[in-house]
Amino acid sequence: MIATATALLSPQVLKEARQRERRVAWQQTRVAWLFIAPAVLMVTLFLLTPVVFNVILSFTKWQKFTGLDQFAGFNNYARLFRLPYFSEALANTAVWVVGAVVFPLAVGLGLALLLRNIPFQETFKSLFFLPRVLAPTAVAAIWYYVYAPRGVLNSAVSGITGTPFDFGWLYDPATITGSVIVTFVWQTVGITMVLLLLGLAAIPKDPIEAARVDGASNFQIFRHIVWPLLLPTVLVVTILNVAAGFTTFDLLWVMATSFPGKRTLSLAVYMYYESFSNGAWAYGSAVAVVLGAMVITVSALLAVVQARVSRNIR
Repeated sequence: MIATATALLSPQVLKEARQRERRVAWQQTRVAWLFIAPAVLMVTLFLLTPVVFNVILSFTKWQKFTGLDQFAGFNNYARLFRLPYFSEALANTAVWVVGAVVFPLAVGLGLALLLRNIPFQETFKSLFFLPRVLAPTAVAAIWYYVYAPRGVLNSAVSGITGTPFDFGWLYDPATITGSVIVTFVWQTVGITMVLLLLGLAAIPKDPIEAARVDGASNFQIFRHIVWPLLLPTVLVVTILNVAAGFTTFDLLWVMATSFPGKRTLSLAVYMYYESFSNGAWAYGSAVAVVLGAMVITVSALLAVVQARVSRNIR
């Protein structure tokens, strides 16, 4: 028996065992790469290649069909801070992102808390989620006529007050941004509500029941138990809404692109305007690079916070 064990542990046997393990590992790796190769190819062709090309393009003088072979260095990026429209678009984007994060989260959390323990929950969830399946351009067109001087909103106000009301919601500087944000909230609150409902369903009931036995109020339970445990889901929703707020184009282009003074410009709209309306493709690419860098930076910071919160909860 000892001789058999010694033979099994001999250098030659161990070497052959290691070789077999390497062959099996290589075969498994090869099979795994065969499965993921189509996805890698698609991502490379349709995502990474355009991104790399756009970054290269931002360092050229390409305008319409000339200048692609001329190197411009950082001139396009320096031009960003010399033109007032970029600063205005940057400020508008910041306002838009804050509104796109705060309001859908607040409304979605309220709906999630309201719907989690009521009858016909699935029916209400479907109704609130329905706008999410509509195309953003269709949503923008619908709400454009809601806000029209003789649209649904003004007709409702006229019916309530009994006096004619034809306020131009999309033509007044004080209301245009808020009007578009309301449209965005209407479209996105459904997915926010569903994600928060999933987060609420994952919270264990034992701490909540123990807190109720100890006489804690609903607000105290929410503040000290529900909210800390729901925070990772809230951060995931925030990351999604931040990315959507930075890159939203359809609603602004359809509903507010004709507003005078460029007050409604966002970086996404400004990028399109410079690239396709003015033909300054290289400059528009520089705007796109800055926008992409902002989205990646903010999303990465939120992801780090979300990971730390998740570790603390565990």
